[in-house]
Amino acid sequence: MNLQLDEQTRGPDGASSGEPDSGNGQISPAPAIKLVGIEKRFGPVYANKNIDLTVQKGSIHGIIGENGAGKSTLMSILYGFYQADKGEIYVHGKLERITDSQKAIAIGIGMVHQHFMLVDNFTVLENVVLGVEGGATLAGGMERARKELKHLADEYELNIDPDALIEDLPVGLQQRVEILKALYRKADILILDEPTGVLTPAEADHLFRILRQLRDQGKTIMLITHKLREIMAITDEVSVMRRGEMVGSVQTADSSVEQLAELMVGRHVLLRVEKGDAHPGREVLRVEGLNVTDKRGVELVKDVSFSVHAGEIVGIAGVSGNGQSELMEAIAGMMQARSGRVLLNGDPIHVTEKADPLELRHRGMAHVPEDRHRTGLVTKFPATENMILGYQDLQEYGKGMFLDLAAILKETEDNMAEFDVRPLDPKLKAANFSGGNQQKLVLAREMKRDPDILLVGQPTRGVDIGAIEFIHKRLIEMRDAGKAILLVSVELDEIRSLSDRILVMFAGGIVGERPAGTSEQELGLMMAGVSDTSNVKTSSKPVETIKSAPQGDQA
Repeated sequence: MNLQLDEQTRGPDGASSGEPDSGNGQISPAPAIKLVGIEKRFGPVYANKNIDLTVQKGSIHGIIGENGAGKSTLMSILYGFYQADKGEIYVHGKLERITDSQKAIAIGIGMVHQHFMLVDNFTVLENVVLGVEGGATLAGGMERARKELKHLADEYELNIDPDALIEDLPVGLQQRVEILKALYRKADILILDEPTGVLTPAEADHLFRILRQLRDQGKTIMLITHKLREIMAITDEVSVMRRGEMVGSVQTADSSVEQLAELMVGRHVLLRVEKGDAHPGREVLRVEGLNVTDKRGVELVKDVSFSVHAGEIVGIAGVSGNGQSELMEAIAGMMQARSGRVLLNGDPIHVTEKADPLELRHRGMAHVPEDRHRTGLVTKFPATENMILGYQDLQEYGKGMFLDLAAILKETEDNMAEFDVRPLDPKLKAANFSGGNQQKLVLAREMKRDPDILLVGQPTRGVDIGAIEFIHKRLIEMRDAGKAILLVSVELDEIRSLSDRILVMFAGGIVGERPAGTSEQELGLMMAGVSDTSNVKTSSKPVETIKSAPQGDQA
């Protein structure tokens, strides 16, 4: 594909009225976005190298690649967060120099970030107008904004209470606010970074309806995602990046999940989890009548009982927000239970007194938390310090007040190499790794401890398809080595393909247990609170596991 603009199509200001159509010689509309030779380095590392990209107006264009492939860096250049070291950017045929996000917004580019840029204690309306209030007095501007917000909400099915506080809204509605912000600023080109990473399946479906409607009304959508099924379902064209370079662009209809996966990783990728039968052994974890309430007295976990044995993976399925997170945190000692009993290797965990997570680690429990930023990492610390968090008192890392920095550095290097963390720089701050590579740091720290039981929440959130394959293999290897694993994931395919037994949670309680191979339809009904699924067929068909729910990709 030739991505260079013909000089004859450019005006004296660098604009292009369009591009010659090779079929009939007529001038076709200029693409919404054209990037030519974009390069960006951070020190000696190329985040983007000689990138050419064309995005047609009125289309949904996917950008995919492994963690650290350069997707978000490229979009950050387009949105003005970074400036390219080399290259040209054309917007609707006009050469543009995008120096900051204000310039991007001014020329019609909006961006919905994976980590929402909202003020929690402001209302929806206040967040939408923030920065574009419309004059010294707010009253008139706010009233005009309210009318415009209603118009946009009605036109694009983005209905939301303008007076609701952001902190009171679920993440799906918060994302709508971000889209409304961009549309309110007259965005004609909309960039979405991992938009479904925190959405339920129903919320994701609604988002896709919104995106199709935006496209049909002439908007251009650029979608960064790891989820290949979403790419196949929603995009018109997809571009694939690998290690900072663009390796190909294809029409989605002419491609397949398998082809895109191979382009991303550079090798054949196994899209199914291969595992033998489980051979459960002794009971490692027992939960009896566990109840958890929040500070307001609202019941989050209701009378939950189950057990996990050595040599098996027990998956907990459920729509996000139905008590799975609180259940895991109570078992791990991060949240105090109101009542109930938990036994680890036959000995009690004092969950009603808020157990000590450090003590639980010494007793053979490892924990990969769902939110790596909030509870899994200290992002201002380098990889070396994050690799020993929670284990820093072990003798192998030093004695007394002094740490053995050489030993820590060596272990970090080894673990990063084994888990393919990029860049392989143990002294780099965790904040400077992409979201998927941050996840690999946490997984490496916990999975390398040889625990009796691993509590793992969202193991492949923000992780690329090649790393998903690796992580799934490691979890199966742990199971086959006789370890117990309690798995929570919003990815139903992941639950179905990895679990030996599946518990389904709804409204804080367990509504039933099902064996591996239970159909998605049956589990979906249970996740909606339907406990009697006797008329739903169960399928033992193998499950593809290509989904992830990412937290960002910074490089």
